[in-house]
Amino acid sequence: MHEHRTDGAELLFLPEGSSVPNNPRLPVLLHRGALPPGQPEAAEALFRGHGWRPAWRGGIHAWHHYHSNAHEALAVAEGHVRVQLGGESGIALDLSAGDVVVLPAGTGHRNLAADAALLVVGAYPEGAAPPDQLHGAPEERARAVQAIAATPDPTTDPVTGRPYPAG
Repeated sequence: MHEHRTDGAELLFLPEGSSVPNNPRLPVLLHRGALPPGQPEAAEALFRGHGWRPAWRGGIHAWHHYHSNAHEALAVAEGHVRVQLGGESGIALDLSAGDVVVLPAGTGHRNLAADAALLVVGAYPEGAAPPDQLHGAPEERARAVQAIAATPDPTTDPVTGRPYPAG
C-alpha cells in the first residue's frame, strides 16, 4: 500500500514476508529528490541535524538482509540503484542520486542492479544499538520478531525532522 504525506514522502507499508519479517507497524519512507545529487556530506548533515547518525558510505548488499534491532536511512548520493524491499515477494524501486529511503527495523532490502557510480550514505537513529544483519533463515525469525518489537520507534523522519509516522 502506498500513501503520500503532505511533505511529499511516500509511505510504503510492507506485508510480513515468509523469510523476512518486515515491520508490522512502521512504514518505509521514500523521499524522492530530497538531497542535492553528488553531495554525500549534505546527506550526512541532514541526517545529523534530525537525530540520525551517519555511519557509512558505500553500496547496498546484493542479497536479502535486514536489521532486526535498528532502523536505517539510505541516501543515494551518486548513481542509480534498483532495490528490492520486503524480501522475495517484496517491491522493487528505482532510486537515483538525491533519493532517500528510510527502512524501519525488520525491513528486508537488497541491491538488484546498480551503476558503477553508486554511492549510498547510511545512517541510524542516535542511540541505536549497533545494527545486526540477518538474512531470513528460519532459526532467526523468533528472535528477530522480538527484537523488532523491542526496537524503539524513531523519533524523527531523518529527512524532514518531523515525527516518524506509525501505521
